[in-house]
Amino acid sequence: MAITHAFFDIGCVLGTNGWDRNDRKEAAAAFKLDLEEYSRHHEEVIRPLEEGSMTLDQYLDRTVFFRPRSFTPEDFKKFMYAQSKAFPETIAIARELALTRRVRLCTASNEADELTRYRIRLFGLIGIFDTFLASCWIGVRKPAADFYHRILAITAARAEDSVFIDDREENVAGAKALGFHVIHFESPDQLRRELDQVGVQLNSQTG
Repeated sequence: MAITHAFFDIGCVLGTNGWDRNDRKEAAAAFKLDLEEYSRHHEEVIRPLEEGSMTLDQYLDRTVFFRPRSFTPEDFKKFMYAQSKAFPETIAIARELALTRRVRLCTASNEADELTRYRIRLFGLIGIFDTFLASCWIGVRKPAADFYHRILAITAARAEDSVFIDDREENVAGAKALGFHVIHFESPDQLRRELDQVGVQLNSQTG
């Protein structure tokens, strides 16, 4: 059967990661934080942040502002948001696919609520994607099987009629184990080739 749904990761597929190890290292240098201490606190709370049981302000209270600082939470959040950069070539592929009207496009990411909302707007994804799915809204992170079960339930999709696109091997493996067609994202050109290989044509012409 034809592919009916395409699930795109956001971080490292449609744009940079929301808040990865390199971003945190740069933040520690910019704000003169003890990187080891910050990293330890980050690891303690990243799961509830990305699963939606902790707000970004609560995350910052636990990881940075547990002692007085010479800067404000707003200063730090501004730095966090500034790390997000769109990948225009991959977004162009998604836009082409959307124009065919053959496949429903969905995002499927592990991210915090505030960062997800910001990045969807920044990357111009509204109007391209039909559905936005993130760990913070469905309460579980990839590569847990429940993540994939829930995105299928929410979108009324079937794994065998869907393609899952992600840059992380473990996330691709989790989707493949449940019957998704999968693409381990490496580059826009590779994505175009592999979409064609699973029967997803980017050409919007029907003839």
